[in-house]
Amino acid sequence: MAETGDWVGDWSARRATLSPDADALTDATTGETWTYADLDARANRTARLLDEFDVADGERVAVVSRNRPELVDLLFACGKTGGVIAPLSHRLAPPELAELLDSVDPELVVVEEPFENDMSDALPDEVDALSLPTGGEHAWQAFDDALPADDSPVETATLSTEDPFMFLHTGGSTGTPKETVLTHGSVTWNATNTVTAWGLRPGDATPMVFPMFHTGGWHVLTLPLFHVGGHVVIARDFDPGEVLGYVESYDASVLVAVPAVLRMMTEHDDWADTDLSSLRFAKSGGGPCRQSVMETWWDRGVDLSQGYGLTECGPNNFAMPESWPREKADSVGVPAMHVDARVVDDDREPVERGEVGELELRGPHAAAGYWRAPEESAATFDVPAVEDPTNVPETSGWVSTGDLARQDDAGYYYVEGRKKNMFVSGGENVYPPEVEDALADHPGIDEVVVVGVADETWGTVGKAVVQGDESLTLADLDSFLDGRLARFKHPHHLAFVDEMPTSGPSKIDRDAVEERFGD
Repeated sequence: MAETGDWVGDWSARRATLSPDADALTDATTGETWTYADLDARANRTARLLDEFDVADGERVAVVSRNRPELVDLLFACGKTGGVIAPLSHRLAPPELAELLDSVDPELVVVEEPFENDMSDALPDEVDALSLPTGGEHAWQAFDDALPADDSPVETATLSTEDPFMFLHTGGSTGTPKETVLTHGSVTWNATNTVTAWGLRPGDATPMVFPMFHTGGWHVLTLPLFHVGGHVVIARDFDPGEVLGYVESYDASVLVAVPAVLRMMTEHDDWADTDLSSLRFAKSGGGPCRQSVMETWWDRGVDLSQGYGLTECGPNNFAMPESWPREKADSVGVPAMHVDARVVDDDREPVERGEVGELELRGPHAAAGYWRAPEESAATFDVPAVEDPTNVPETSGWVSTGDLARQDDAGYYYVEGRKKNMFVSGGENVYPPEVEDALADHPGIDEVVVVGVADETWGTVGKAVVQGDESLTLADLDSFLDGRLARFKHPHHLAFVDEMPTSGPSKIDRDAVEERFGD
């Protein structure tokens, strides 16, 4: 049964009561900092604005913007009115934005000035829009100009933990984005899992390098830190040198980023001279982190380990135990306090420890389902195919991740890659991340993705797509991998790219690599 009460939703007021004068949010682009009392006052003004546009009782406000404080204002305001925030990627093309807007069906759209042309082509005529100016001409009324002046407390909606709080879009196997429904309960429980499993503390600070249209931008650290009274630093654009500077100037104690970002930071000219002593730990997520990158951070005294999550569940599901052994570095750790995990076969039956199967997760942090996508919800969330994912009968609760994993005898989980990326070569299973991790140790390779391609003799073989020294040959790779990997895992083809395609926050787009090189 869903819990209902005044405590559900109004994050900013509760946190402002507990730590009104603590620094909560810094916009590094402008240099402004707001306390929790400031954020609650801003949220009250924004809630009155949302009421004017009927963004309450489950109605949506869509946002297309880089990381700005107004996104935090809108989220906290939705917690007061019962509205739902739906951040959309500013990297999408107008037809893709139009498709998402048709699904979200918002009452209001808020657009940062640089993306107004794309949104003008995608925006339905009947939907109201406001602009977030950046100093030039803007198409609609400015957001700040539309805000009511009254920042006194507002009457808040009575919400249930099962009421939707946020929509986040995620790509499916067809490439068509789906809106994932995150409830007040799932958002709160993910924050709780993160605080308890990672040991977050009041006063912890982080530079946020994930975009706020991505689950990482909200749920990896932003909302968990707001939950505990921490400090989040945002900026419009990412630069590895600037993030190093943020760590030092804001005494950042925690840092989470994708492997490419962590690597770029170690390669920056300021790496050796940046004071990292404030960092209590760092986490890598969004793909396997190379051992060489981890060792570079360890050499600077930073406890870097890998995490794992997805928009549909979490995204924070695992943690490394205290004093974890370095030989477990390629694992994602053990389940967090309120997370169940298992590895299953194609019949969804648990496999023995050490065997590879699909990873499934369960817990109160899981999303409710996909918005207006009953068949896809049924497949991923093990729920009946109903239109309203927030109103379904009791189910097993297991979420199918689509990722292959195994659990060792000590209980640590290892992610072996996407189920669809695994290929069979001569009757043997080949897991691309394992091959990529071995190849990444080669000094001439900066990044590498391995994809399966058809072969008359073996059925499927690997092709290594490399960013790095283009004088490398297949014979060089063979020689390097001898003694490291079985011969059937060695790539049979080699291709080079100047730069890997990315999706989201500097995350390598494996689908794009496979589409281009998977012949």
